[in-house]
Amino acid sequence: MGRIHSVESFGALDGPGIRYVLFLQGCPLRCVFCHNPDSWHREGGQEVGSMDVVNDILRYRHFIQSGGVTLSGGEPLMQPEFVASIIDGCHEHGLHVAVDTSGGVAFLACREAVEKADLLLLDIKAAEDALFRKITGRGMDNTMEILAARERMGRQVWIRHVLVPGLTLDDRQLHKLGRLLQDYRCIEKVELLPFHKMGEYKWEALGETYTLADVQPPEPQQVEHARALLRGFGLNVH
Repeated sequence: MGRIHSVESFGALDGPGIRYVLFLQGCPLRCVFCHNPDSWHREGGQEVGSMDVVNDILRYRHFIQSGGVTLSGGEPLMQPEFVASIIDGCHEHGLHVAVDTSGGVAFLACREAVEKADLLLLDIKAAEDALFRKITGRGMDNTMEILAARERMGRQVWIRHVLVPGLTLDDRQLHKLGRLLQDYRCIEKVELLPFHKMGEYKWEALGETYTLADVQPPEPQQVEHARALLRGFGLNVH
């Protein structure tokens, strides 16, 4: 059994092709730009069995056959046995499974799920520990340990990185990110995601303080500059 937050049955932004995206409940991080703060607490959401999830996924099999399934959150690796069971069920039916994670869980606690995922969408919040802590409330060791494990396995990773003006949208920080990632052979591509404010209303509804209220999304030319900078490190940047 596990706890889920919500489902998007025809997702096109979380891995290759059209995908069934399952958002799991619970996250150990408290990212200042989080657009799903209602997914933070493990006790929220709906309790379901992994095979019930797989059976629901199979209702959309015709539409997602050339894409697959993405397990997101929250932080899906907070429920590693649940995730591993869903992956097994999907693999029995020939479905590709991606896990969208911040790496906020120790690798030893989620090893099976990390190993079984066909693709890891790894959200690296910052390229240095001090900024990572400022953004998330925790350090980056677990994230880098999971990336190193996928490198050892030779298993595919897509890096995701949110560009926040005043935090990560900074040439010095982007250079650090490029140097951090450039030698990993498992990284197939890097997706730069412009900061947005679509989840701000959720913070207000939960009575949480949203510290980025005065920060505006980056301009298109700023995003393109960041992409060009990281391409200079030999990365496949989108």
